Amino acid sequence: MSDKKFEKKVLVTNKKAYHNYHILEEYEAGIVLSGYEVKSLRLHNASLVDSLVRINNGEAFLENVYIAPYTQISTHIQDYQSKRLRKLLLHKQEIVKIFSKSKEKGLTVVPLEIYVSKYGKIKTLIGLAKGKTTYDKREDLKKRDIKREMEREGF
Repeated sequence: MSDKKFEKKVLVTNKKAYHNYHILEEYEAGIVLSGYEVKSLRLHNASLVDSLVRINNGEAFLENVYIAPYTQISTHIQDYQSKRLRKLLLHKQEIVKIFSKSKEKGLTVVPLEIYVSKYGKIKTLIGLAKGKTTYDKREDLKKRDIKREMEREGF
């Protein structure tokens, strides 16, 4: 066996979340999926744009996550909903902690990425986030442009 450490394989990333929010804390959660959703995710046929995490009755759910129908799906599954609610698997203490913090002014919970863990399980990285102002977004773009210019010039 090699000593090479297994890295997680990122399937989908929510780039807008990093642009629109300051990420304060991150949590790893499992997702309840059906078999054909897993196959579709492994083909990178998903989107996290405009998605969020809701907590109802002590359970966390992914809302508005688009997973495209698997192309090889059999015809007997006619009622496939690509943006259905998907339950997140978190410890009770984590759900309580996230729920209490999300009640603070201006905080929300957003999915950041969906990936395959080193054990072959589909996981999602969710973040407790605070919305950025337009000024903050412009500052981030300026910093990124300056960093890119410095790398281009060889610094």
